[in-house]
Amino acid sequence: MLLALLACILWFLWRVPVRADAPRAQPPAWLAALASPVLSLARDFRPAYLPPLLVYLAAGLQGITGIVGTFFVKEQLGLSAEFLAALGFWTLVPWSLKMPIGHLTDLMWRYKALLVYLGALLVGASLLIMALLLGEPAYMAGIMTPARWYVLASLLAPTGYVLQDAVADAMTVEAVPHLHSDGSARSESETHAMHATVQTLGRVALIGGTVLVALANMWIFDGADALPAIERAALYRDVYLGALAIPLVSVSGVLFGAHLKRRTRARAFKAGLSLADARALSGDLPGSTRPNWPLLAGSALFAAFTLAMGQSGLAYAQEIVFGGSLAILAWLMTRLTREQDRATRATLWGTALVVFAFRAAPSPGAGVTWWSIDVLGFDAQFFALLSLITGVLTLAGMFALRSFMGRHGMVRIVLTLTVAQALLSLPTLAMSVGLHEWTREVTGGVVDARFIALVDTALSGPFGQIAMIPMLAWIAASAPPNLKATYFAVMASFTNLALSASDLLTKALNRHYVLSREVRDGAGKLLTAADYTALTPLLVATLLLGVLLPVLAVVAVRVMRLRTA
Repeated sequence: MLLALLACILWFLWRVPVRADAPRAQPPAWLAALASPVLSLARDFRPAYLPPLLVYLAAGLQGITGIVGTFFVKEQLGLSAEFLAALGFWTLVPWSLKMPIGHLTDLMWRYKALLVYLGALLVGASLLIMALLLGEPAYMAGIMTPARWYVLASLLAPTGYVLQDAVADAMTVEAVPHLHSDGSARSESETHAMHATVQTLGRVALIGGTVLVALANMWIFDGADALPAIERAALYRDVYLGALAIPLVSVSGVLFGAHLKRRTRARAFKAGLSLADARALSGDLPGSTRPNWPLLAGSALFAAFTLAMGQSGLAYAQEIVFGGSLAILAWLMTRLTREQDRATRATLWGTALVVFAFRAAPSPGAGVTWWSIDVLGFDAQFFALLSLITGVLTLAGMFALRSFMGRHGMVRIVLTLTVAQALLSLPTLAMSVGLHEWTREVTGGVVDARFIALVDTALSGPFGQIAMIPMLAWIAASAPPNLKATYFAVMASFTNLALSASDLLTKALNRHYVLSREVRDGAGKLLTAADYTALTPLLVATLLLGVLLPVLAVVAVRVMRLRTA
């Protein structure tokens, strides 16, 4: 958003002549290249796109509590990196349930706002729990242990966001009318381009939210590292209390969408259009959705199976849940797509497999963040700066690579991102063996750990959200009118299950390569000594898996003669 505003201002200033009779100046090539994709996207914007964008913006804004949560866990909760990776698996389970939630959205389409309201309540409850944990720790500990409260808050938030996200995905389809204002039909190429624009704007809203919260965090955490522990906890509490305003953003999107529908219908009736055309213009697509009972039954089985495994206490409960979830979701996808033609099914499965493998690549886990804090000396404000750089450059990359995403298929995009991410993980790997110490000595302290982290973040920033845009645009264009939310949810459930696979791989790596931060009790007694000796082999293993998984998936797609979007 900030980037778009800056580009528009620069373009405007350059185009304004000095005198009324002066010839209009032409911008330099670099400025035109920078401003052109931004202005093109701005020209394609429609007010009907705004309701889902506000829901996506709220999802981006929720990142304001990310840094606070990291330091709260490190300073006050004695949770291991393996436990946090396992918790990450359970927090992704609600996203794996997006398929039945999407179908439920289709079934109760006229009342979908209720799902957004329910999601806002769950997110608000999660934020309030964390605020009370920091503000009234003794009272909360008298009810449950802080670790249990943290787990509960970590599960409530994603449940709320998945409810809202399922509605927002369907609203992106609703936002593209199949008729012009005069009632004539739009061409398929025109609607496909509009769907691509909506999906790009959705990613812009999401990343724009992260940019805004990164700016806020830089201001909030200015000097926070020097505060006493009590004042720092109060600062963390205030962040969570302020974040209670975020659910109102998503609610405002639904309310604004209802207003736009009423206005569009009124104008259509005034222009003499029929009731059917007025509904089509306002986004009420034709077709009625009937309950897909196998889908609902399979989803109920999936939920019951997951809850049973979660309470079983089995050593490999998460792996069992993942295997069962994958089998159930694959069966549900087969049932849902059997009415589609063979080419559509092959494209859906091929695209899902490639994106699944790309997103299933593991991360090093929380231990790398602890190492960055303890060994490299990164503080909360510096993490906010890294987040800001990532957000801004991701927005820039989405605009700059927009034509690349339009010209190339999913395989080319995923392989390009895989190679880029592998190369850009090398600086952190090099710092784990002391590169930053050598560069600091050679450059007189200029190229230190923070300098390397800044450069690495600046280079890797644009790649985070890019792979999802062409996939989402294809789904939006291919989804049947009466199953718009269900189709989004099918792909989202499958690809979000890939994130669960990523957490399982991360947990396995952290179990094998153990990283320990320093933990002390309230009296300052050392409970656990810091130990980061296994960091380098952990980073190497993460790098290799991140390359192998997408490459093997592409090979499998070719062998099975599937297609990709």
